[in-house]
Amino acid sequence: MMLYIKNMVCIRCKMVVKSELEKLGIYKAIIDLGEVRIRGGITSEQREKLNISLKKDGFELVDEKKGMLYEKIKKIVVEMVHYSDEQLKINFQDYLCKKLNRDYSWLDNLFFEIKNITIEKFFINHKIEKVKELLVYYKIDLHEIALQLNYSGVEQLSSQFKDVTGFLPSHFREMRNIREQTRMDA
Repeated sequence: MMLYIKNMVCIRCKMVVKSELEKLGIYKAIIDLGEVRIRGGITSEQREKLNISLKKDGFELVDEKKGMLYEKIKKIVVEMVHYSDEQLKINFQDYLCKKLNRDYSWLDNLFFEIKNITIEKFFINHKIEKVKELLVYYKIDLHEIALQLNYSGVEQLSSQFKDVTGFLPSHFREMRNIREQTRMDA
């Protein structure tokens, strides 16, 4: 069972949520920012008690409909970036709005409320993960990656890559090559 929690923004938040779950006798939970996966689920009484205790700490459970919509947004982003070549060629915001039949700003606010990151930033982070995958496993050149992921060019890709990772793609690839060489020499 997945629970979605507003205002979780740091490691301390995760520790507070973990503590509140343990007070209710729930020990097998995977806690991430804005999300808690509980094996086996919880009763409605436990859910209500959890919500009350979380509110005291500045958090709040998100209703199931919003949580499901949040999951749909994540799924659409992941599918679009990692499993579809064609969809990256269209306007992402328009595609998301049509797919979910909602206004983009409303969707973005909901997503930010749960994950503390905008949909756009989440989308960019996944694109950069895809760039890393293509660089490391497929050894595709940057020009081809830029085309494949619908960047305007290598410059835009490199700039966004550096903003997210702190490294240029070429430096990232060099680090990987050094690691591979070190493993081979050992």
